[in-house]
Amino acid sequence: MRFSVSILSIKMRRPVAILLLGLSLFTCRLAAQAIDPYFEERLPTNRVYHYELPNFTLEKYLVAVENLMRAYETSQNVTFKPGLRGRVGLKVYSDSGPGLSTPASLVEAVVQALTKRGYRRTDIFILGLSSRTLRSSGFLPPLSKRSVYFNQVFVRSLDSGSYYHENWFYDSPLPAQTSEYWVDIERENAIGRNEEEEARERKSYLPMPLMHEVDFWVNLPCYSDHPTLGINGALMNATLWNASNTLRFLKSPATAPVAVAEMGAIPELRETWALNIASLERFQYVGGPIFNSLYTVSEPSILLSDNPVLLDSVMRERINRHRRENGFAPLPRELKILAYSEQLGLGERDVDRMNLVQLN
Repeated sequence: MRFSVSILSIKMRRPVAILLLGLSLFTCRLAAQAIDPYFEERLPTNRVYHYELPNFTLEKYLVAVENLMRAYETSQNVTFKPGLRGRVGLKVYSDSGPGLSTPASLVEAVVQALTKRGYRRTDIFILGLSSRTLRSSGFLPPLSKRSVYFNQVFVRSLDSGSYYHENWFYDSPLPAQTSEYWVDIERENAIGRNEEEEARERKSYLPMPLMHEVDFWVNLPCYSDHPTLGINGALMNATLWNASNTLRFLKSPATAPVAVAEMGAIPELRETWALNIASLERFQYVGGPIFNSLYTVSEPSILLSDNPVLLDSVMRERINRHRRENGFAPLPRELKILAYSEQLGLGERDVDRMNLVQLN
């Protein structure tokens, strides 16, 4: 059985009002499937857990991640033990290349924390958008090794096309190619194109493993600024860097924030999205998401939260501090990506109401 879920939409001049009115320009077409949720339904908290590292060795990451996860489990009365499906996904960021990616030591620390809770390495998989950048960032070995494992953990690349399904997609009226100010004569006169083909090009397919194969999944972003959305972090890594055919959104400051919020609010993706863990071993404050070593900084910290909106808000403040210190204009306090995501229930964005839990 198939059904359609109407998602909220925007208009160029009054996006918030239109969002609240719920006029549907974007549709997510999903297949119905009854599942038992791993966690009871709960709203994202306003807590951000912080652990300070003396250095970024694997040994220190292991201690930090274990303390962070244990603190979260205790405060939220949950345990990350194997559930009905018995699998866990780790969504890494590698799309800016090896200079600006999820640290491999952080990923290994999360894997070991999960194995302590009853999962085997064969029960865990790493998911990334591109096999090329996964390889260059160290999550996949060289092609000569003929392996798809990172420390005995299976690595899946979404660009293989193997992890999408035709019935699960985010549908947008935006053309597959970002609109320009000229007419593409070749496309206008293309023979054999039909409505079905045009409709297929407007679909962004969703990551099936994170929705239907796991007890839960952990988002492991790496932070930078972004010219369209303002910030590239937890929300982006879970949405536009987690589906097909999404680059079309990134040139539009009107549609990109809505696409992020609406994709993140899809129930099947949201109910298994358990945690966001970000290392500040390296993040970029200007020129992102293209890596530029001149504008990268490091802070000896790891942050954990179940609220991706608040985590992005916290990192916006840290990025702005470095922008001001180096003579760059700060990112706006009111970023649409955060406002829309808050409206669709992904979490509160106000850092003034944050409960910062300092573990050491």
